[in-house]
Amino acid sequence: MSRLQLHVRQFTVFDPKDKRHRKWFADFNKNRTWARCPVRFVVNDDHGDLVTQIQRELIQHYVDKEFKSI
Repeated sequence: MSRLQLHVRQFTVFDPKDKRHRKWFADFNKNRTWARCPVRFVVNDDHGDLVTQIQRELIQHYVDKEFKSI
């Protein structure tokens, strides 16, 4: 096993309901780098890039949350 494989960040799917995921994305927006993020988010096939995917998922999450009772 390569030493590089020992230090690879875990892959995960972004979940807008997970407060840690939202915090890591907020940190990315502030610092413009994923360097401090402890995981690597994967891009769904139907999205062009990771940032766009996360933005769309967050928009949907907060719209659903706000208008859930209507």
